[in-house]
Amino acid sequence: MQFEIVGEIKEIETFATGNGIREIDRLRKTYGNGRWRKCKGIAWIKLNDENQLCSVELHWYEASGIGRREFKIKYFLD
Repeated sequence: MQFEIVGEIKEIETFATGNGIREIDRLRKTYGNGRWRKCKGIAWIKLNDENQLCSVELHWYEASGIGRREFKIKYFLD
């Protein structure tokens, strides 16, 4: 599902780091070595296929110097 994040992500939490991330080897191979964290937060998104705004919980991976990667919608909140 394609989407665009509108505005900022709020209530950001880190819930896994380093070897606590199941896919750490794939992340390091794909994007490079870094201090990887798996995070979640609340954001408004615009769905590209329906052009409507929704509030969702997002999950993603991030590392210093690499940035945020692989956003996933986990729950629709509206």
